Amino acid sequence: MTLPPENVQTYPRPPLVEPVAALVEVWLGGEKIVSTTDAIRVCETHHAPTYYIPRKAIRAVITRAHGSSFCEWKGGARYWTFEAGGKVARKCAWGYPTPTQWFKDIAGRLAIYAGEMDECRVAGMKVEPQPGEFYGGWVTPNLRGRIKGGPGSYGW
Repeated sequence: MTLPPENVQTYPRPPLVEPVAALVEVWLGGEKIVSTTDAIRVCETHHAPTYYIPRKAIRAVITRAHGSSFCEWKGGARYWTFEAGGKVARKCAWGYPTPTQWFKDIAGRLAIYAGEMDECRVAGMKVEPQPGEFYGGWVTPNLRGRIKGGPGSYGW
């Protein structure tokens, strides 16, 4: 399966929540810790999609990390640390234990910062992390348009 071309500037606001039919894979410490077709993605204007994976599909030791944040759309987020293959990725994932009604489908799922993993793939395509220190979207080669997070994109 290949992903069709998409322009991030056409993603809606409020963000779109949809199931992902493609295989989502993640490696940490040389081990494949995720291999699922049960992901949900959130697509928001000028952002790379964020993939939310069921906790039960993550084969790593998962512990709570310090910190929290708040999203105007999804609600309060908690952060998580993963350990696999002898490698610890601190504060590498987040989730919304009680998201707003609009985002109820991501409850019990975690989104992973691609830059903290050995590798992430969607439909066999290697993922690059969304630019910027805060954003957690996964940039795949099929994406077009200006993706928020790089220099000069704060505030739009």
